[in-house]
Parts: sequence; C-alpha cells; structure tokens
Amino acid sequence: MRHHLPRLCAGATLLLLAACGDKSTLPQGADIGPQPELKAPNKTLIPTVNIAKATGWPAGVMPTAAAGLDVNAFATALDHPRWLYVLPNGDVLVAESNAPAKPDAGGIRNWIQSKVMARAGAGVPSANRITLLRDADGDGVAELKTVFLKNLHSPFGMALVGDMLYVANADAIVRFNYKEGATEITEAAQPVAPLPAGLNHHWTKNIIASQDGKKLYATVGSNSNAAENGMDIEKNRAAILEVDLASGAGFGKVRVFASGLRNPNGMAWNPQTGALWTVVNERDEIGSDLVPDYLTSVKEGGFYGWPYSYYGKNIDARVKPQRPDLVDKAIVPDYALGAHVAALGLTFYEGTLLPAQYRNGAIIGNHGSWNRKPRSGYNVVFIPFRDGMPNGKPVDILSDFVNKDGEAQGRPVGVAVDKKGAVLVADDVGNVIWRVVPDAG
Repeated sequence: MRHHLPRLCAGATLLLLAACGDKSTLPQGADIGPQPELKAPNKTLIPTVNIAKATGWPAGVMPTAAAGLDVNAFATALDHPRWLYVLPNGDVLVAESNAPAKPDAGGIRNWIQSKVMARAGAGVPSANRITLLRDADGDGVAELKTVFLKNLHSPFGMALVGDMLYVANADAIVRFNYKEGATEITEAAQPVAPLPAGLNHHWTKNIIASQDGKKLYATVGSNSNAAENGMDIEKNRAAILEVDLASGAGFGKVRVFASGLRNPNGMAWNPQTGALWTVVNERDEIGSDLVPDYLTSVKEGGFYGWPYSYYGKNIDARVKPQRPDLVDKAIVPDYALGAHVAALGLTFYEGTLLPAQYRNGAIIGNHGSWNRKPRSGYNVVFIPFRDGMPNGKPVDILSDFVNKDGEAQGRPVGVAVDKKGAVLVADDVGNVIWRVVPDAG
C-alpha cells in the first residue's frame, strides 16, 4: 500500500485544487471579439485548476466536424504530434515533440505544476523528431509514415526556403539541405541562429519565412507567467524575433521585431493585406475571465503589454517595478479569442476545397484551458475576415475533444492546409493528425 501513497496524494491534491479558485461570471462570448469585456482581476490564494484529464480517443470515436464538413484520421499512432508543415509536393511534416527535460526545481508550486501537466497529457518525454507523412494514392489517409529527421531538441516550427529546410528547436534555429521527394535527412544540422532557452517556461519556438524568403520570424514565449522571476531572464523573450538569413557565415542576425507578447505561437501571412498575424497565450492566475488569449496583426517595433499590462493599458499590479513608459504605448490586440483557450495553431484558409464561407479567414487550434471554470478551448475554430480584419464570432470547425465525463480525448495544436485544400490538425493527446474536408453527403 505504501507505494500507492504518492499517487493517492497527487490525486487528492488535484481534487483539492479543482475545488478552489474562482469561476467565470461573464456571459458566454463576452470575452471574445474586437472589444472583449474585461473583468476586474481576481487573484486567489490557490490558482484555479480545472484541467481535462487526458485519456485519448476510444476506438471509432473522433471529434465532431461542423455542418457541411467531415473529418477522418489522416495518420495515427504518433508520439505527441505538435506542429505541421506541408511541403510543396504535398508531403506533410509533423514535429513529434515535447518540452526539454528540466532539472527538478523543487517546491510545492513546481510539484503541482508537474502533476497538472501529466494530467493534461504533456508529461511524456519528447520524441525529438520530425516524421514525414505521404498520401500517394490521394485517399485522404497517409500510407507512408517515416522518420524524416531525428535527434533534434524539442523541435516545433518548420519552414522551407528554396532548398533549405529550417527547423526551430527549443534553443536554436537549424537548417538542412532538402531535395523534393526525400523521405529522410541524415546529414548534420547547420546552425542558423540561437534562440533563448534556459528555464524555458514556454519552450515552443515557431518560425515562418518572409514572403521573399530573406528572413525568418521566430516566436519566443516568456520565461514566466507574469515576470515573477524578474526581467533579467526575459531578454529577447515574450517576442517575435526577426532573423536575417543573408547576414553571413550561416548565422542569421537576430533582432526583436515585436515584443510584449507573452506566448506567441502560430503565425501566418494575411492573404488580403500581406501583414503578419499571430495568436498569443496571455497570462494566468488573475481569474477565470482574465486574460483573453488573442489573435492580432503584428506591427514592426510594436509593444503588446507583457508583463506590465494586458489588452492595452490594463496594468497588472503583480508586476513590480512597473514601466509606465511602456504601458503608455501598449498596443491593443485586434481580436480576443476568449480567456485561457490556449490558442496555438494558426493558418489562413486560401484553399478552394472547403465551402466559400471559409475563404481568407483564420483557422485556430485551441489547446484548451487548465485554469478556468468552466473550461474553454479544446476546439478548432474558424474566424471570418473581411477587408483583412476579423469580422464575426468564432465558428467551431472541430469540437467535442472533451467528452461528457470531462475527459480530454484529444487536444488540438498545430493546423495547416494540405495541397488539396483540406485542413490538417495535430492532436497531441489523441496522437492523431485529423483531416477536415467537405461532407460528401
């Protein structure tokens, strides 16, 4: 019986935490849109913990597609698939990855956090590889699944520029020579640019190439929730970095392109305006209704508030000393996605396969909340755009990732559009890549 006690204690702790914290009091949807309603902060002694336990999908069960759409499993039996990249020939790359191993920091807070992560399905070791999926016969299911790159370091973002494939590891951008149709790369990585690592409160690093292929843009999340570890460890973090690929010697020159973005992940070029857009995970532990995660255009040199303020000039009183000079120029994001939805994946739909109402809008993978009552996210949503800006409420493309018992059968992360125009979704709990197409009926 003795060896069961830690497990029982962990379970009891999570149950106790689930009974604590606050609950949302906003009307449903009030925290979504270009002008979200912002409640007063509610910092509780014990953070709200309401994570959906990760269970995976029972046989024959899958997420629910929106009316007029259908979904199938493009690939299964993956190892924590996080991010997707579609190559010009139609091959799909999948980053199978998780956080780098960390030394035991000790303390009750870190212990609780580790238990929460395990419950959420994020406690598995990183596979540290990129897998290639190929659907050569065009039936919507990949018949080839093979290791494309291995021995990486918590890889995430990918970008092909010419004949060079760039990969964002947790600590650096590297590149490899790529030949169309290749099913494996065995050569050593070529260094391109270091990325902030270390404590790595937020470890995922995404990249996107400029439209002329001369630069990369890299997302780097903060090393803390709200600067509780000081700002010295936040250099070049909570930011989108610009890497100049033409700066010589194989090492790209790096500068901050935009800052004050607590944890940006997905990036995409707006097809109507050419502007860079991103989704950002905002701060936690000041209530179920704060702060909405958001979708926004990214202005060069722009500051978006973190850690000193949120949603423009709303000051976070936990952060000391304050920086009123920065708060004064904090940019209000373009569109709130809802509090704690954990928006990660982002792509604009430029295909023609889905019905016309999906053209030029944004598709977002919401990984799902851990500290909100009721839960939010755990879905893939579409946001219509008009004249280059969001124009309407989110519409579920895929839902029911959480079952009636409150268990997470899957959690969406990266989203992409394949060569035929179908939407691909990486599900890191179900270990599946879902493929969304029009309903044949």
